Amino acid sequence: MRAVPPTLVHLGSPFINFRDFKFAESSAHGHRWIDIKRFRLPAEPPEDRALLAALIAHPQFRDTYDGSGVQDWPRHGGWWLDRITPDSYRAVDAATASTVIRKWAGQHGPVPEALVERMQEQVHTPIATATSTSLLGPLPEDARHDWGGIHIDFHELVLIDRPASTLTLLVAADD
Repeated sequence: MRAVPPTLVHLGSPFINFRDFKFAESSAHGHRWIDIKRFRLPAEPPEDRALLAALIAHPQFRDTYDGSGVQDWPRHGGWWLDRITPDSYRAVDAATASTVIRKWAGQHGPVPEALVERMQEQVHTPIATATSTSLLGPLPEDARHDWGGIHIDFHELVLIDRPASTLTLLVAADD
């Protein structure tokens, strides 16, 4: 008998749009954004692999991040949903996770201080307090769905914070 994934409760989805901040050059925002989906863990959360499976099974995971929102379709980001498994993620430490986001955010030049502060509060602090952090690894080319090439950069982290009873799906990308 196959185990039923634990239930995650979606708490909200803060969104950081780089266009909302004043960059030195008008195009320096690079059409980038960070989508943050927060979930409450079940009362007795299982090990991390089972939580990743629960996230992948959650309706909020069905988001292609192309502006159409969460849909009932077999896609996530640029990939077919059935090609993403808990094994698609690799454990990383907080320093590695923050470096991925900082390098991506600063790739077109200096980031405005107001955006740095917002990212510190909503991205880097949760990374620092997470008890485990996973990074979506490279997927094979045949995992890309029919119009999955919309994003140039796509970075996905899953933050599990057991003391806070939260799981956060953090996607940093462009369009």
